[in-house]
Amino acid sequence: MGNAKKIRILLADDHAIVRAGIRQFLEMEDDFEIVAEAEEGEQTKDLLEQHKPDVAILDIQMPKASGIEVTRHIRVNRWPIGILVLTAYDDDPYISAVLKAGANGYVLKTADPKEISQAVRDVYSGRSFMDKTIIAKVMSYLSSPSGPSITSNLSDREMEVLTLAAKGKTNRAIAHELNISDRTVQGHFAKIFEKLQADSRTEAVMKAVSMGLIPADIANTDEF
Repeated sequence: MGNAKKIRILLADDHAIVRAGIRQFLEMEDDFEIVAEAEEGEQTKDLLEQHKPDVAILDIQMPKASGIEVTRHIRVNRWPIGILVLTAYDDDPYISAVLKAGANGYVLKTADPKEISQAVRDVYSGRSFMDKTIIAKVMSYLSSPSGPSITSNLSDREMEVLTLAAKGKTNRAIAHELNISDRTVQGHFAKIFEKLQADSRTEAVMKAVSMGLIPADIANTDEF
């Protein structure tokens, strides 16, 4: 890719052989650069502050601090880092905790390498990415009687913003399409999150679909 900017990635997993395998196929992509590796959570936090990568690929279960704790740490510090959770866990409590912590993507380690690479590019671009099986599980949970009870009074403009997010549009693209500023888009998302009791775009879109606010076929892809 010549002098084109590469996506700088931090890879955190407590199993060296897993990190080596992930690194091997990621480095085959011309637009990726692994800038740091970590084997536990506290080390991950230190390396994130040191390197400020574009994307952090995190496992959930790590010594000293989990991937969920690291995700919260990134969001509390307001670092502009895309967070992709790459894990073997597909249990509802983990998925819910990851979404609430503010992760941009959730992919299982059984995913195809090309799918993981695409997930990295999506979270880097400001979109969200979720494994197909994860989407099915979360939608089932949100629509179940035991799932969260939420009522929505989203305005027409908030619905426009959320629908465009469901289609995979970034904040900048949404602002351009609606002829409003990026800051205004961020303000709309803040209100959407409050009304839907969501902590991320991914969670908000999923809740909107489960409530019938957005047609399922619009968000029926891995990315939104």
